[in-house]
This record gives sequence, structure tokens and C-alpha cells, in this order.
Amino acid sequence: MIVSIFIVISVTFILMHSVPGNPASVMLGPNATPEQVASLNESWGLNRPIWTQYYKYVANVFQGKFGKSIYYQKPVLNIISQRAETSIFLGLMSLIVVVSVGVSGGIIASIKPNSWLDNLLLLVALAGASIPSFWLGLMLMNLFSGQLHILPSSGFTSVLKTGNIVNLKNLILPSIALGFVNAALVARSARSSMLDVLNREYVNTARAKGLTEMRVIIKHAFRNAAIPITTIISFTFAKMVSAAVVTENVFALPGIGSLVVQGILKRDYPVIQGVMLVVAILYVVINFLTDLTYGYLDPRIRYS
Repeated sequence: MIVSIFIVISVTFILMHSVPGNPASVMLGPNATPEQVASLNESWGLNRPIWTQYYKYVANVFQGKFGKSIYYQKPVLNIISQRAETSIFLGLMSLIVVVSVGVSGGIIASIKPNSWLDNLLLLVALAGASIPSFWLGLMLMNLFSGQLHILPSSGFTSVLKTGNIVNLKNLILPSIALGFVNAALVARSARSSMLDVLNREYVNTARAKGLTEMRVIIKHAFRNAAIPITTIISFTFAKMVSAAVVTENVFALPGIGSLVVQGILKRDYPVIQGVMLVVAILYVVINFLTDLTYGYLDPRIRYS
């Protein structure tokens, strides 16, 4: 875990400092004098050698210090924490869509392979994988906000600060747009895993004992097919939280994705590096929890 995070720190630092443009010039605008740019670079430490900046950044990260935003003039962790609520709730609600649509669709398709229902569900899954999330988001916004006036089209007010869970309605359309696109991969994975398991001998034995088909599918087949499905779902959740840049910008959500876009446009190195590090930690932690889940689903691979 530490090695993975260290590699992410190094690669992100190199890439961000390879981007053309000077943060001080962006901050001061086109009318800034060279003296003003040089003074701001000195105060931010951007005029120091690149290896000095790298060493200082790595040392601060391992001390829990992500630096101070160049543009916002606030600690990076504070800025990320303010935006994290939106992205986390969006990821969780999108995950509900992924599981409910993807897993259930894959299981239903596997029960009657090559039937009209199987072909229909595969067609829907293919369409979901092909449709861009921003296009689907715009269509949902036009239908449910512009014509039916049922759901809000943009913005989000903090649930944790206001204590009003009704604010989550602002995330319904974005979560559908983001979740439906990612549900296609989960549906195909669930179908393949279930088809592989349903042909095993222990499933036929369960049927021979007189168990109902629903009990055979849920208790005996699905649990053994759940490991690859769990892997896909876990990384899908991490991807949705970290890669919802387009969806958050379409629906004007104050999340981490929109923060990354603003950081890139403003050449705000500390913010971009901080977000990338948080995303890397998220992936590593989810991967760790997924490994623990394997042991719960399959006793044969539990760690001693």
C-alpha cells in the first residue's frame, strides 16, 4: 500500500510540473509584470529546484501535510473535505444503481441464456456501455427537470451540515446517469459468472435435493459467483467517486471532480496532487476491503 501511494505521489508530481504554464502567471493575470510573477513564485517556493520541491512535498505528505492551495489560499485537506461529501454521496447512490441494475440484470439473463430476455438485457447492457454519461445526464435533465419538473437539474446542498436528507434528491439524476453507464460492465460480469456456476455439479445436486430454484440460485449459485462480481463492483465504486468529473460538471455539483478541473485550469499543483493522492488511497483501501470480502464469501481462501 505504501509503495503504491509513493509511486502515485511521484508520478503525479512529475506530470503536474510538466504541464505548460506558471501558476503565478495564471493567478496574477495577463497584465502582471515579470517582477510580480517572480515575487509570487518565490513566496510559493516554485523558483526552487524541482528536486527540492519534490523532497519537500513527499516529506510533508508522509507527515499528513498536503500543502496549501495556490489559488484558494487554504489547506488542501480542508478544500478536499468540503468537496468530498458530494462525491461520496454521488458514488454511493450510483453504486445502488449499479448493484440493483447490473447484478439483478446479470442474474436474470443467466437463468435463461440465449432467450429473448437474455438478448434484450445484453442489448440494454451494450447500450449502457456505449452511451456517454454526459449525454444521458442531459437527457435525464431535460425530461425530469425541464419537462416534468420532478427533480432538480443542478446544485447540491450539504446533508451533513443542514441535516436535511431531502437534499439528496439533487443527486438522483446524476447517480442514474453515472450508475447506468457503469452497470453495463457489472451486468455482463454477473451473467458470465452465474453461467459458469450454474453448470457446476453442486448446483445440480442442490436441485436434486428438491430445493426451490430461487434458493438454488441465491444461496448456492450466487454466493460462489460473487467473487468476480465483488471485484468489479468495488473498483467500479472507486472509479465512480474519482472519475465523476464529467457528471459533476454537467450537473454543476461541488464535488472532487469539478475541483480537479478547476485545479488544472488554475495550475493549482497542491490541489491536484492532493486529490490524486486521496483517490489513490481510496483505491488501495477498497482493494484491501475487497480482499477481506473474498474470505467471507469463500471460506477456502480465508486468511489464517
